[in-house]
Amino acid sequence: MTIWKATLLAALAATFSPGLTAAAFEGTPKEQAACRPDVRRFCHAIKPGSSSMAFLSCLQANRAKLSKACLAVLVRQGQ
Repeated sequence: MTIWKATLLAALAATFSPGLTAAAFEGTPKEQAACRPDVRRFCHAIKPGSSSMAFLSCLQANRAKLSKACLAVLVRQGQ
C-alpha cells in the first residue's frame, strides 16, 4: 500500500472514530472536514472504531453522491 493511501485511510479512521487523538492520524484537518458530512450522511451504519477500509468502501460505494469537497479528497488520494 502506498503512503498516500495509508494516510487517507488513517485520516478517515481518525476522523470518524471518536476515541482517537489527533496524534493517531496523518490526514489533514481540511481533508477530514471535507469528508465528515458525507460519512455522517452515507456511512452512519458503520460503527465508530470500525476499520478505515469500511469507511473508505462506504465512500467509494456512494461516490456519485459525495460532495465535491470529499470527492476531491478521494481523487487527490488516488481513490
